[in-house]
Amino acid sequence: MVLQGGSCRLFRKCSNVAFKNGFNVEESLFRFYMALPQLSPQEVTTILQANEFTKEFTEPGSVKSYDSNQLASNNPIEDTRSEAQCLITKGILLGIFDGHGGSACAQVISKRLFHYITACLLPPKTLKQYLDSYRINRNVDLIQTFNDTGEFVVEMKDIYHNSFMNLLQDLARSNSTNEIDVGAAMEKAFLRLDDDLSNEALLNLNKKDASRTLAVAMSGSVAAVAHINGPHLHVAGVGDCQAVLGVYSEKDGWSTKLMTVEHNTDNISEVERILSEHPPNEKSTVIKMDRLLGQLAPLRSLGDFRYKWSKNMMKEVVVPFLGETAIPQNYYTPPYLTAKPEIKYHRLTPQDKFLIIGSDGLWDLMSPLQAVKLVGEHMSGKITLRPLKLPRKHMKLSEINQILLQRKEGLKKKPLDSNAATHLLRNALGGTDYGIDHGRLSQLLTLPSEVVRVFRDDITVTVVYMDSEFLRNCPL
Repeated sequence: MVLQGGSCRLFRKCSNVAFKNGFNVEESLFRFYMALPQLSPQEVTTILQANEFTKEFTEPGSVKSYDSNQLASNNPIEDTRSEAQCLITKGILLGIFDGHGGSACAQVISKRLFHYITACLLPPKTLKQYLDSYRINRNVDLIQTFNDTGEFVVEMKDIYHNSFMNLLQDLARSNSTNEIDVGAAMEKAFLRLDDDLSNEALLNLNKKDASRTLAVAMSGSVAAVAHINGPHLHVAGVGDCQAVLGVYSEKDGWSTKLMTVEHNTDNISEVERILSEHPPNEKSTVIKMDRLLGQLAPLRSLGDFRYKWSKNMMKEVVVPFLGETAIPQNYYTPPYLTAKPEIKYHRLTPQDKFLIIGSDGLWDLMSPLQAVKLVGEHMSGKITLRPLKLPRKHMKLSEINQILLQRKEGLKKKPLDSNAATHLLRNALGGTDYGIDHGRLSQLLTLPSEVVRVFRDDITVTVVYMDSEFLRNCPL
């Protein structure tokens, strides 16, 4: 298996899983690869393109379009993604949510978090007007979602409606000003939704939906969420999803700007933060085998209340449902986990060409710079897939000639996929220094369900394209 830039983290992850399941990575690779039938190129493409989606925006703005795609490893997939536009503030929200311990938490968060963020962004007067409308008709919405086909069951919709109504009332009662701090609003939304997941589980213990709300609370999810409004980009990150800007200059070519911080044991300051929150005699047990309490790899997440609730609450609430083993070993001074996101802000410039948001399944297989270069090459090659269209009126002949030369160069890089997220998936699984290895790609797509998780994770990718002309003329 020829690994790319993320090889170290993938090998560590594969080795851990393989060790637990009695596998030797190299031997199991050889055994399964030799036995598997090879897919045809068309069959590979059909699998890779099955979940792709593209959205183009017609109204002027900093976001021109986005591509997204998913490839499952777990069954059912534990990643989710969501994209929407705020109907009042006009900001674009895009997020990826990587679940663990099941898919329940990630699925719920992906459908609720954007509503919470948008509510927290509303100025007081607008918020009160919306609250009055929402009391009358809960279908009056704050956001327009894209490619969202799922629905909550009626009982859960009522629970979530009540929680959202309480949020709106609390926001309306607060002494907020008309000055909106996007980063603070995103942080408030993350923490409030996490609190609501906890309260919904505890308040419904004796009701028929107890198993559902508890399943959401016991599973967990990491997340990376971007809010883009004009030239202003804010990214909120919890856990190990990553967002990276692709930046291009004529002098230096492609470079990256990381918009998230990974919350895992590779992050020394994060480890030190957690250790500082617990007594010195827990130093050897809080972080063990590169995991929180020897169990959880991400060091921040939503849900996962088995690492947040008090020990007495765990005994009263969780043990009757899940047994004594639900309480982690060395569980002395909870909470050990937070849902507080780290927020990064960047003012977009014409050099900022796109934002890639990916679950760790992508970054296990390639580095941020590799991903940016692949999307950059895809942008160049994709030009050849559509008719020539000049970006603006009254262009000089020299500028038109430059576009034609770029288009000619792009013919050499004509991609197999028009969707950039699919292009990243194809290269993550089959990319080598010499191009796509079809055999390797086929093998990684045909691994049996009982072993596929050893070699690759769920992968979810969203590529957001910026409008350079809009940003060039955008006022400060």
